[in-house]
This record gives sequence, C-alpha cells and structure tokens, in this order.
Amino acid sequence: MEINGVAHVMLTVGNFDACLPFYEKLLPYLGMKPVIRNNDTLYCVGGRTAVGIVRADDIHRGEKFQQRRVGLHHVCLRARERAHVDEAYQYLCSIDAKIVHPPEEGSWAPGYYSVLFEDPDGIRLEINHVPGKGLLA
Repeated sequence: MEINGVAHVMLTVGNFDACLPFYEKLLPYLGMKPVIRNNDTLYCVGGRTAVGIVRADDIHRGEKFQQRRVGLHHVCLRARERAHVDEAYQYLCSIDAKIVHPPEEGSWAPGYYSVLFEDPDGIRLEINHVPGKGLLA
C-alpha cells in the first residue's frame, strides 16, 4: 500500500475566539474553502487536503502550544511556486501573523524555500516551495 497524501490536519486551539478570525483569513487566502463552521470547529478544504481547527476541552482552554512537547511539531503547506512563498509572507504580515522567520532558503532539500509563522496560540505553520518533486520523488 502507498498513501495518497495527507487528507486533513486538525489543530486543537486553546483560544478558539482568537484563532478563528486568523484561520478564517489564512485558509481562504491559501485557496481553501470552509465546509464546516460552528461554535467549536472551522474545517476548510482545498489543495488536495483540509485543515481544521477545533476548540480545546474546557480543561485546556487558554493553554498555548508548546512545540517540543509530545505531539505536533509544526504544519508545513507546500506552495506551487517560490514566488508564492514571498506573496504569502506579505499577506501574513498584513494580517499581523507572528513571523518566526521571513522567507529563507533551507537545507532540507535542494531549492528549499520557506516562511515560518505562528497562529495566535503559538502553533507553528510553514509555507514552503521545493522545485520539482524534491524529496517526494
């Protein structure tokens, strides 16, 4: 068996009220369309995947993301063109995303180029471009 990509990523957020407007701007900008939106969930589909946020249980509300704890490290979405990373960076600045690093080249794969940023809960997200199939060949 060989999987056919990632179907969806669900992120549990500690401050849903702060994260919802952020993702309502970011995900449609990335070409994703909301298919579920209610008091506890935003779920958007596009680019052959889906990204959703869900409200944390009461006991965890208000907690911030800790990148090096067990679980998620970060989410990286792939851009079709290198210039799209630069365009995304400009957009992220316009919506006051916390930029961890502006667009830069990395050593992960030949031609790797990315921007790293955080949502209001501190969840790290990345948009990258790798020419051709990169390491996915």
